[in-house]
Amino acid sequence: MDGGFPVPDRPRMPEGYGLSDPQYQFTPLSWDWVVDRMTNARSYWVATIRRDGSPHVVPVWGVWVEGAFYFFTDRASLKSHNVERDPSAVVHLESGDEVVVLEGRLEPTTEPGTAGTVAAAYRTKYDIDVAPSGDGPVMYRLAHRKVLAWNEGDFPTTATRWTF
Repeated sequence: MDGGFPVPDRPRMPEGYGLSDPQYQFTPLSWDWVVDRMTNARSYWVATIRRDGSPHVVPVWGVWVEGAFYFFTDRASLKSHNVERDPSAVVHLESGDEVVVLEGRLEPTTEPGTAGTVAAAYRTKYDIDVAPSGDGPVMYRLAHRKVLAWNEGDFPTTATRWTF
């Protein structure tokens, strides 16, 4: 671990992606690069798993707070129903040029201190007031297990993976 984070390495991809080509020396992206993009993005794509096993993918607003991604959704939404059955999820940025993909599990979060911090971040970023409530929105935190990131323009050198 380096500074509390796993050491970055190259992701495993088929030969045709160029990651094993010796002309592309691995130059990993920094964790700060990931945090910057997660913090400054406006919208994110969240993928959950439907009852029949097919993916459900939707854009959401969210915030990066204290090293994790959070978002709110209605507890009657398909996302919430999917997470109740299977919390496995993927979150990624809108951009295909500066890519960040987080894989992990969505956890409903109700701790008042965290909820207040996340709600304040939403207010600053989106100018809206939102908070988890018993019959209203639910706040989810992605407990990421793997993060992939790269710059499309120099993909074979910057494709980076962190495993938590």
